[in-house]
Amino acid sequence: MRAAVLLLSALLAGCAATPRVETVEVRIPVPVECREPVPARPAMPTEALRPGVSVDDFARAAMAEIERREGYEGQLLTALEACRAPINPSRPDAGARGSTP
Repeated sequence: MRAAVLLLSALLAGCAATPRVETVEVRIPVPVECREPVPARPAMPTEALRPGVSVDDFARAAMAEIERREGYEGQLLTALEACRAPINPSRPDAGARGSTP
């Protein structure tokens, strides 16, 4: 009888305790679509040359094309970096990359 009372009091003591509630933050990377606009490809100077152009004109067009391509590559790299940048959840537009406020 004494054992039954001890067992019953032990079971009831477990019910009297307040449950422990614990909040755990779990960080899981979630893929988000990049909405960064792709820059338009510029017209290249050598594409507009007519057949039979002089070597000097071709060289000038090729040098201008190198400059234009470097600028275009810079725009592409900027768009790529914007897509690779981590999302800042404290911003109101955290999931909307490339959108204008």
